[in-house]
Amino acid sequence: MNPTPAPTTLVTNIGSLVTNTPGTGDCATPLGLLHDAAVVMAGGRFVWAGPAARAPEADERYDAGGRAAIPGFVDSHSHLVFAGDRTAEFNARMSGHAYRAGGIRTTVAATRAATDDELDANITRYLTEALRQGTTTFETKSGYGLTVEDEARALRIAARHTDETTYLGAHIVAPEYADDPAGYVDLVTGPMLDACAPHARWVDVFCEKGAFDGDQARAILTAGAARGLVPRVHANQLGHGPGVQLAVELNAASADHCTHLTDADVDALANGTTVATLLPGAEFSTRADWPDARRLLAAGATVALSTDCNPGSSFTSSMPFCIALAVRDMGMTPDEALWSATAGGAAALRRTDIGRISVGARADLALLDAPSHVHLAYRPGVPLVREVWRAGIRADFGN
Repeated sequence: MNPTPAPTTLVTNIGSLVTNTPGTGDCATPLGLLHDAAVVMAGGRFVWAGPAARAPEADERYDAGGRAAIPGFVDSHSHLVFAGDRTAEFNARMSGHAYRAGGIRTTVAATRAATDDELDANITRYLTEALRQGTTTFETKSGYGLTVEDEARALRIAARHTDETTYLGAHIVAPEYADDPAGYVDLVTGPMLDACAPHARWVDVFCEKGAFDGDQARAILTAGAARGLVPRVHANQLGHGPGVQLAVELNAASADHCTHLTDADVDALANGTTVATLLPGAEFSTRADWPDARRLLAAGATVALSTDCNPGSSFTSSMPFCIALAVRDMGMTPDEALWSATAGGAAALRRTDIGRISVGARADLALLDAPSHVHLAYRPGVPLVREVWRAGIRADFGN
């Protein structure tokens, strides 16, 4: 017997549809804009997209009322398995104290003390926040346990919610190893990696002064790669350093932050496959210099935007907020910022099935209470996301 076809859902009367599909609709931008459009979803995938007047019949029909629609946001950098609060640190920083990587230790202590259920409830809370704002794919990391047991459980908890899990035992040197950083690197590349690799897709390292230097970062990333994990790097956030060059050399999927770049760093990103992931929430929350997105884009680098959602230096789950910051303070156009928050994030995760609207892609769609995606930057802070479909299922927020 032939299997029963999956039910089809038609979303029609879309005023402006961003597809991120080259050659579609308005080709003047990389967004592949279609006007007066519709999409059809079935079996968790897009099965049709085009002019509303030519849309096929479907089992269910949703009238978008002339609103704009975009692919679901792809947040390719977050730290959501944590406990505790760092309000005092933020308050002090906003009162004139500089950001230091060591503040992470506060969250480490709280996370170690939390139960599995508490950590799971926390990640669920922030993922619900993100989904309400249109995020349908996210990556998240360990890094607030810094023991074999706590890092492994963080990844087990994260894996209940996403396939995009990252082993970040090398966030900072664990307090117990403050006088023996080499011993901690041995732990991260040995027993901790053994316990964490089965639950992770990626391996990451905070390659910065006060965290891990270039040689330590290389050892950690190559050990992870030998276990089948793909590298990503926290690079060049707090100052100039070896992180970006190391990321490109090791064919890392992304170099994240990229705030302080030399011309050689920009050239390396432009001529390699590593995506430059910019995290404007961190600059906003630390009053640091903004990354120069225009410089990277002009050189031909692939740029992603993400939230860096974490309790210390970027406590936001809002991709629309990051888009507004990127347009206002990082030199991006509204079109570039939206592409980077969707297709750019997909590139940073080496995914081709998300971040775009085309036949066969996962049916992730956000409907905006606005006539154009430009309103994401034009109306900062306004909750514009009206409806969200993830893998073809309309989210129910209980409103």
